[in-house]
Amino acid sequence: MKNAWRKDKISNSLPEVFSSISIPKGSSFWRKYLAFAGPGLMVAVGYMDPGNWATDIAGGSQFGYTLLSVVLISNIFAMVLQHLSVKLGVVAERDLAQACRDHFRPTTNFILWLFCEIAIAACDLAEVIGSAIALNLLFGIPLTWGIVITTIDVLIILLLQAKGFRWIESIVAGLMFIILVCFGYEIIISKPEINAILGGLIPQKEIITNPAMLYIGIGILGATVMPHNLYLHSSIVQTRDYTRDKEGKKEAIKYATLDSTVSLLLAFFINAAILILAAATFHTTGNKHIADIHDAYKMLTPILGASMASIAFAIALLASGQNSTLTGTLAGQIVMEGFLNIRLKPWLRRLITRLIAVIPALIVTIIYGEKGTTDLLVLSQVILSMQLSFAVVPLVMFTSDKAKMGEFVNKSFLKICVWIITAIIIILNLYLLYQTFFGE
Repeated sequence: MKNAWRKDKISNSLPEVFSSISIPKGSSFWRKYLAFAGPGLMVAVGYMDPGNWATDIAGGSQFGYTLLSVVLISNIFAMVLQHLSVKLGVVAERDLAQACRDHFRPTTNFILWLFCEIAIAACDLAEVIGSAIALNLLFGIPLTWGIVITTIDVLIILLLQAKGFRWIESIVAGLMFIILVCFGYEIIISKPEINAILGGLIPQKEIITNPAMLYIGIGILGATVMPHNLYLHSSIVQTRDYTRDKEGKKEAIKYATLDSTVSLLLAFFINAAILILAAATFHTTGNKHIADIHDAYKMLTPILGASMASIAFAIALLASGQNSTLTGTLAGQIVMEGFLNIRLKPWLRRLITRLIAVIPALIVTIIYGEKGTTDLLVLSQVILSMQLSFAVVPLVMFTSDKAKMGEFVNKSFLKICVWIITAIIIILNLYLLYQTFFGE
């Protein structure tokens, strides 16, 4: 296996928490599952960050339930790709960034690293704006101040990281629970039509034939499958102290895949809930042009006649922004350490990432106000879509390589499926790029 990589492994991924969470030996299925559970939730967070909200609201208010099938397909793609990410981390004992460094030449690596950093900054931008919008909606704090406040959460998260990895996972799970409760409430009061929801899960031809629908559909795909999650998952799956032999790795892949699949089902429920809420509340009442988080917030209470509707929406948005910030920073650390082998102190690394996101957000807010932040949110999703191919192609290459993966290499059927998924992602992103810069 060693000769399969151009370079030998230098260090473990996230060395401070590597193999730090014990796995009970010979215990029941549930105890083992709970020991492995956690990384999946942290990955699922990226699938419901504030950038997703904008595309889901636009899709639901404009086209009703039709784009639900896109949310479902994106989620299935995500489940398959996260499974490959788990496999790479467990079998090669490298995260995706380290695997790229040990396989590609320095120039290729530098380009991949640069693209990845831009994507993480774009993602961070969406979270900063999302949290600032939520603070503005809940407490009336101006957007500029909201953006400054979201920079301070750096310190809180660092304190937690020092306490151990399980703390971070617990906080993520807690915030996720808040989002679930808020959306459960929203769905109950918006009374969507069950038949229409089930119909929306079946792909329709018009998604491809209607350019406006296709554009939002690709936006949903781009906002759902997150490139930095592939780096993140291949690293944090190694925080578990499973036995590093054939049987141990087999078991780790099984439980970690189960953990990520269950978590992504939760993410699917939340993304679908945002779209269903927009469809049931805005589309059916003729408010088809609501594509913006502010408008959605303002219109929920008067249309649904429940004063808590808007508040629950904003609380869920704040929880979503905070959650995504946490995992985005970790991904940033993994990418920088993996590609460049530069180890910065976590607070410094976090501050750099934050400033890259905060400065453009502040400038745009000061100059263009609310409207500018919404456009910035959409642009951040386009950048993420563009970066996706650069993370997916190496991941599929490595996990399909027998020399690197040994008996854990992707089986023929899985290989065909993942290359088809990769081709779809690349084609759709090229189309999105063309539309963004040369379209109407």
